[in-house]
Amino acid sequence: MSSTPGGQSAAEPTHPSGPPDEELEKSLARQSFRRRLRYFNDQFARVSIAAGGIGVIVAILLIFVYLLLEVIPLFQSADVQQVADYRLEGAADAGLLHLAVEEQSEIGMRLDADAVVTFFRVADGGVIERRQLALPPGATVTGFALASEESGLFALGFSNGTALIARYDFQTRFRQDGTREIIPHIEYPFGEDDFILFEDTPIDRLAISERADVLLLAGVNTAGNTNLIRITQQRNLFSSFNLGGAAPQFEVESLSLSIIVGDVDQLFIDGDQRWMYFITDRGRLSLVDLRPALRGQASSINQVLDLVAEGRRPTRISLLLGDISLLVANNAGIVSQWLLVPDSEGQMSLQRVRSFEVGDSPVIALSPEQRRKNFVVADADGHVGFYNTTAHREAYNEMLFEEAPEALAISPRGDTLLAELGGGEISVWSVHNEHPEVSWSALWSKVWYESYIEPGYIWQSSAANNDFEPKYSLVPLAFGTLKAAFYAMLLATPLAICGAIFTGYFMVPVMRRQVKPLIELMAAMPTVVLGFLAGLWLAPFVETNLLGVFSTLVILPVGILVTSFGFAQLPDHIRHRFADGWESALLVPVVVLLTYLSFIVSSGIENLFFAGDMRSWITNDLGITYDQRNAMIVGLAMGFAVIPTIFSIAEDAIFTVPRHLSYGSLALGATPWQTMYRVVLPTASPGIFSGVMIGFGRAVGETMIVLMATGNTPIMDINIFEGMRTLAANIAVEVPESEVDSTHYRILFLTALVLFLFTFVFNTLAEIVRQRLRNKYSTI
Repeated sequence: MSSTPGGQSAAEPTHPSGPPDEELEKSLARQSFRRRLRYFNDQFARVSIAAGGIGVIVAILLIFVYLLLEVIPLFQSADVQQVADYRLEGAADAGLLHLAVEEQSEIGMRLDADAVVTFFRVADGGVIERRQLALPPGATVTGFALASEESGLFALGFSNGTALIARYDFQTRFRQDGTREIIPHIEYPFGEDDFILFEDTPIDRLAISERADVLLLAGVNTAGNTNLIRITQQRNLFSSFNLGGAAPQFEVESLSLSIIVGDVDQLFIDGDQRWMYFITDRGRLSLVDLRPALRGQASSINQVLDLVAEGRRPTRISLLLGDISLLVANNAGIVSQWLLVPDSEGQMSLQRVRSFEVGDSPVIALSPEQRRKNFVVADADGHVGFYNTTAHREAYNEMLFEEAPEALAISPRGDTLLAELGGGEISVWSVHNEHPEVSWSALWSKVWYESYIEPGYIWQSSAANNDFEPKYSLVPLAFGTLKAAFYAMLLATPLAICGAIFTGYFMVPVMRRQVKPLIELMAAMPTVVLGFLAGLWLAPFVETNLLGVFSTLVILPVGILVTSFGFAQLPDHIRHRFADGWESALLVPVVVLLTYLSFIVSSGIENLFFAGDMRSWITNDLGITYDQRNAMIVGLAMGFAVIPTIFSIAEDAIFTVPRHLSYGSLALGATPWQTMYRVVLPTASPGIFSGVMIGFGRAVGETMIVLMATGNTPIMDINIFEGMRTLAANIAVEVPESEVDSTHYRILFLTALVLFLFTFVFNTLAEIVRQRLRNKYSTI
């Protein structure tokens, strides 16, 4: 203790802060660390979410780009490049009858008017073999006919009235060192002897057709008379298995048509050996039914028409692959396709179905492809064009020659073009024409296919025969997709939304916690299981109990309404024993009982009104086709799969509507249903709409249920009792069978792109609608 002046004492000063507080520093450090950690977490979450969103967008764009890259080649034009040009030795000595090239584009064949066959190398024109076909003594070649480019079978008509039938062929074998060798040869499948068509009268025109073991050979002489020979190969046990070296035996029948058509310029027999076409140099066609002549009766002319307009004349005529369509080129640079079509009385008549404009000059050469419905033409100005009849598409049209070629030949694969110019000059061109069968009109418009009575939307990508005309219309698939989604949404939408309304607004929380997860668990069921059950159990069950199913759809809702009304009329002391929100539990036994009663009652009704079988009554009396696996089965099964999606989203939207809106409405005197209708539903409408759209997208893209529960028939019929094929199911069915990079393969990718764009556009429109609903009914 010290004293201050004046006798006062003073205490020693204290320092309350003292040394730095370590606890405070630690607390500040921890707070700083937490702030940095939160900042890091925020930034990490922001970057992660942004990266995830960008990643999803990039993935979708990559899928779109990949699909687009697979589809683009379908619509690319053909490319033609010259690879060789030479003069064939001895080709200028006689006129040309036919020019051909084998599949590997290594060996060509030339047949001239002196009946000399020349096999030559396509690359350089080197002669491999030159063979003289046997001519009758003192006779000359006066007629030529080719059965088809693919078969190589041809006939030569001579000035003495006889005809020789031969075939050019190319055999491939491999040497011991693994190299390939192609051996050309001439064979006589119907013998080396000539067939007599006329006695000492020159043959002017010939036609030949081969089908199985029957060959028809027709000829017209200079007097206009027509004779027909049918050659049938006789098969027995030894000839069928080539045992003992037995030579084939033939039965030759000479048939007279008793028809005289003057000035016949060209003669054809169709692939079915039913019709014969007589065509004059002015384009007048006479159509003759060969069936009476083949039965030994007299044939008559069924139809006479002009193939070209007045003032024009045909320059080249040929049968397209399959010998069904007739291609007619005229001097105005137009090629038209003609088909035999039945009229309302079943009579066949030739009709023009489409035309192709090559140019303004006369068409000089025409050659059909051997494996596709394509043909190549050349006009007098040297323009060359590649066309596909089914797609009505011009794949290529450019000027390749300074002078008109005398003949064209396209390889079986369609990748090499031979053209013979004047003086025996051969020009060889490489052709890249991969997908001529595709055009927008072939995909989305009606197409008149061969052997069909009218244009239509048809999907048929393959068949057993080589001359099949592929049908790639996407309209039946798009229609089937919308049909399946429509019937599924017709069932799922009202059930899911009504269930969501009751669960989210009226149901007590205890029950809601049980019901909502149970319904959402339905979404986890594999669709392949649903499709399996729908195809193997549900479809036969519905077919057997068809009236019971319809009765349930009527009796069940009416019974529920009646039960609810009856419950509301009960005395208060009885109704109040059940807590509000538990009414749905009382409906469970009611639903089971009403469903059971529906099937019991339907049995008697079916016996009384439908002779015990409503399915047969629908088919026989109403004329409505009923397939066991149909759109109704798809609607039931796929609707069951879509319900959880719509229900979950819609229920969340309803449940999350702010309670103060409902309480305010109730406080103003509105009933619970009025509050639901006027307040809750408008506020929740964006979420409900989103749920419906997502459910619709699920229905559009569904594969396994549609694949297993329908007949997968690509037809266009709104009939609920018929099946369909969807875009997604079509991809699943046909991708394993398609050849990689083929037209079929790329069109399947096109269907995937169409499905992708359809979903994208529809979801975009749905999002626009949702945003407008959200802005309209926003509670902010």
